[in-house]
Amino acid sequence: MNQKNQVSKDTLPDRARYDLHMHSTASDGMNTPKELVRLAAERGLKGMALTDHDTVAGVQEAAEEAELVGLEFVPGIEISTRAGEKDIHVLGYFVNPADGLFLERLAGLRGIRDQRNDLILQRLRELGVDITLDEVKDRGGRPLKPGESVGRPHMADVLVRKGYAVDLRDAFDRYLAEGAAAYVTPPRITPAQAADWIREAGGVPVLAHPGLYGDDELVREVIEAAKVIGIEVRHPDHDAAGEERYREIANEYELITTAGSDYHGVRQGVVFHGELGAYVVGEGVVNALRSARFPTESRSHSDR
Repeated sequence: MNQKNQVSKDTLPDRARYDLHMHSTASDGMNTPKELVRLAAERGLKGMALTDHDTVAGVQEAAEEAELVGLEFVPGIEISTRAGEKDIHVLGYFVNPADGLFLERLAGLRGIRDQRNDLILQRLRELGVDITLDEVKDRGGRPLKPGESVGRPHMADVLVRKGYAVDLRDAFDRYLAEGAAAYVTPPRITPAQAADWIREAGGVPVLAHPGLYGDDELVREVIEAAKVIGIEVRHPDHDAAGEERYREIANEYELITTAGSDYHGVRQGVVFHGELGAYVVGEGVVNALRSARFPTESRSHSDR
């Protein structure tokens, strides 16, 4: 999490600005897809990508609103994987949100996410922390819609609301972060599998926020195994030294360098990760990602 509230004034090779990492209420964000598009337009962005966790349920709403306000929209996703005993996230850009096989695969991932939620809640109960799945799914009065998912930020909200934690940071540090008292994760797909799924859905795989993994050797292993096209160099949880390190790795592997705020909205008065529009790329990066797409035929359930 990060409390940066000011949009940076980065000098880019072109003046068009794109934020390529954010989350809506379709996963663990606080804003609807439509609200994110409006916020991006208000902040002078030329375009944005919606990258919800393991779901594309918000993509259509965001795309329709982007067309209305004249914003360029990139359909995206962030897939949860596991490698080297670490949770690794793989971003996918320009995926086909109507690809039937992709949708089936994502439904399976959300099933794994549901298993994880149950295991975390069980661990919390063992620790004397009484929160229920219904409270988590309620999401402050906005129940789940089909294809949407809940995650640890929703649990953190409940922990704070019921007095088990002072704020979101405390909730994660004490209970929910990797290595914390209630953290648990079931078996997940590998980054290479996620990258293959993204490619097969017509998209471009990019390694998300490598600095969060705390293991640059693992980052290299993932890059080589998954054959990602890009790496997220600028992110709210990367310091200047980290950015420079990942630029060097990008150059070494000839990867596209991307950036994104990882905006989840405002919880308990705190911006979760970075402020929307604070970490951006120019139009050239978006065009490079678009050009890197693998051609694929659209699938539907009737095709299978």
